[in-house]
Amino acid sequence: MANTTDVPTTARGGSLDAATKLTAARQHTTGGRLLRRLRGERKVLIGAVIIVVLAVVALLGPWLAPYHPDADDFGILQPPSMEHPFGTDSFGRDLFSRMIIGTRVSFSVGFLAAAAALAVGGLLGIAAGYYGKWVDSVISRAVDLLWAFPVIILAVALVAIFGAGFRNVVIAIAVAYIDDFARIVRGETLSLREEDFTTAARAIGASDAEIMFRHIGPNLIAPLTVQLSFAVGLGILTESTLTFLGLGVNPATPTWGLALNEGRDFVRQAWWISVFPGLAIVITVLALNLLGDGLRDALDVRGVSDTG
Repeated sequence: MANTTDVPTTARGGSLDAATKLTAARQHTTGGRLLRRLRGERKVLIGAVIIVVLAVVALLGPWLAPYHPDADDFGILQPPSMEHPFGTDSFGRDLFSRMIIGTRVSFSVGFLAAAAALAVGGLLGIAAGYYGKWVDSVISRAVDLLWAFPVIILAVALVAIFGAGFRNVVIAIAVAYIDDFARIVRGETLSLREEDFTTAARAIGASDAEIMFRHIGPNLIAPLTVQLSFAVGLGILTESTLTFLGLGVNPATPTWGLALNEGRDFVRQAWWISVFPGLAIVITVLALNLLGDGLRDALDVRGVSDTG
């Protein structure tokens, strides 16, 4: 790397401005292209509308629920009606209220797990892609080790080791999806580190951290946004699976997976207990996948997959 003391202050300042302008120009071009393409992506609109509605339900759940989620004096296994749109469960609780409250838990787990996986996987990926050599080798082998385990198996194993509960479920799901973000960021960084704006920043003596986070980092937003939408959906699905298996959050906390678990013994005589939570999970994951697919098409991002 060039010695900054050999570069005159004025020249160095001008070079730094040039590098910054190259980075800004690239981002401006990408942003304009994104807005034009998003206008023609109906999948993005459909997915975004559904997610926004569900997010509002998650935020305002306690005020939207017509009954307390633990109130059990409505009659056992009552079918859907005007008073109870989703019927009641085996304990006489209003399923509609429990579903609304459960939206916040499911969304919280999905978003927090995806954000944690993005933070850790992103740092590992950008370090591996930028430094290369032995750093890349060590990180890539660790990521390959995570990649070798099916997501649900790894999540179940981690929860079984550290115990159930909200925090442990988030950590387990995050660890299971770190490899996806690390692979994507590494691949993009390998290409971006050879771009003109990166070369210019390196030539005038910018530090490694400055190059990675000020110049390369902003250009990773597009692929990471696409992958994040997929990861949130997969995180919600994984949380529901863990809860269905009895390894999820606190059993007293209403979640979609818990409702599925409670309804599996009453599928024939009370189908609504399983059907409505199942539909909520399917619609949410489908909306996030539509959003991710639309963003991927609009951004023309290759290599970002919705499969974990």
